[in-house]
Amino acid sequence: MASRVRIRPQELRFAEKLASLHWPFVALLLLIGCVGYLVLYSAGGGNHQPWAWRHGARLAFGLVVMLTVALIDIRFWYRWAYVLYGGAFAMLVGVEILGEINKGAQRWVDLGFVQIQPSELMKIGLVLCLARYFHSAYLDEVKRPLYLLPPLAMIGLPALLVLKQPDLGTSIMLLAVGGSLLFLAGVRLWKFGLAIAAVAAALPVAWSGLHDYQRQRVLTFLDPETDPLGAGYHIIQSKIALGSGGFWGKGYLMGSQAQLSFLPEKQTDFAFTMLAEETGFVGALIVLLLYLAVVGLSLAVALRATHQFGRLLAMGIGINFFLYVLINVAMVTGLIPVVGVPLPLISYGGTAMLTTLVGFGFLLSVDVHHTTNIPRFPTDL
Repeated sequence: MASRVRIRPQELRFAEKLASLHWPFVALLLLIGCVGYLVLYSAGGGNHQPWAWRHGARLAFGLVVMLTVALIDIRFWYRWAYVLYGGAFAMLVGVEILGEINKGAQRWVDLGFVQIQPSELMKIGLVLCLARYFHSAYLDEVKRPLYLLPPLAMIGLPALLVLKQPDLGTSIMLLAVGGSLLFLAGVRLWKFGLAIAAVAAALPVAWSGLHDYQRQRVLTFLDPETDPLGAGYHIIQSKIALGSGGFWGKGYLMGSQAQLSFLPEKQTDFAFTMLAEETGFVGALIVLLLYLAVVGLSLAVALRATHQFGRLLAMGIGINFFLYVLINVAMVTGLIPVVGVPLPLISYGGTAMLTTLVGFGFLLSVDVHHTTNIPRFPTDL
């Protein structure tokens, strides 16, 4: 009689987690990443160098990290949420001291073997921290103004540091994600009204504090034709490329604006423009529907979670991803000023790719552990 193979409890738990992973969600992210590979292959003139192969390697590594994060117990991330936020904040402060200057901006920390953009890490750290803070909050506590001072500091301090780098786009995203989580946690609408009024009153001061090129971006957004060969060049060329793509596009590797180098930053900020020129309205719509599916599945994961930490964490990751797409597409179509936000999983960029996939690792961890009991305080774990 054949002997039975005994499976140790920890192996069984790991197998169960692996089986309960949202594999269609993983496949969807992989598909978008592969679209990015094709776009960057075209941006290189039909060559894997210099962007496509690195994008592929980062995608493979990021997926492994994402799955690792997803399989770790959600209570571990709950315990370490403040520490992870503190680490990201410390790196933001470090940018001011040791940051590498690239294209006039001081946004990167050089670790020798890799350059890291701490502002990207802060997007995930902020969501983790706010989800942890409001998990232990009762609705009556959320209504108290003094109770909101710590989360407002958690949002405002890194946003100011990022704005100083300067990185207006990421600073706006931090404020938007933080504000969204405050709303989801139960903060009253009239308090947002007061905050908006305060921001409006501070606009003259904020305008004077902007760098010259940032003010020029806003003025060019209002009327790009005032400087068609300077500050308005990017958006004018982007609109030309979008329009020339038509309904079906010019064909893969056949986009004139991109291939003839009229379109600037085609591998990063304007990757969506290049895609739309070559695949037309149809290709652009398909990619946007893929993004919409990611956002929809993120919402479904959040609604499935039985604990507040998981709900807020999943919603925060989904909102962060949505803002990435919204701001980039609005930017390249001329609906908002150019603020330097990449298209997630498609644009070239190592830190942005890794943080996006790590964020989805947290979201998948919420899904795998959606029935896990998380007490209001970590001392009860």
